This record gives sequence, structure tokens and C-alpha cells, in this order.
Amino acid sequence: MTLLLLEALGALVLLVFIVWWTMFSGRKKGELPDAAPSEKDGDSASPPKRD
Repeated sequence: MTLLLLEALGALVLLVFIVWWTMFSGRKKGELPDAAPSEKDGDSASPPKRD
């Protein structure tokens, strides 16, 4: 029983480490700016209108 608890604790520690590593391993200067500015008057996600 103790071995199962130690294995579960090890898995939890590994999960927390992976989450911590991915949270703080981003770019040093933040995200890159968008290449093209988004249009504010229209929704680019909507499909084109059909006649």
C-alpha cells in the first residue's frame, strides 16, 4: 500500500513539474505582435454571405 501511495505522489509531483515548466518557459520578451491587424468593423470568423 505504501508503494502505491509513493507512486501516486511521484506522479503528482511529475504532473505539477510539467505544468510549472510549461507555464514559465515562454518567450523571454512575451508574445510576438500580430502580423496583420484585425479588422474592427467586421467579424473575420463569420462565413461569407451567399446570394
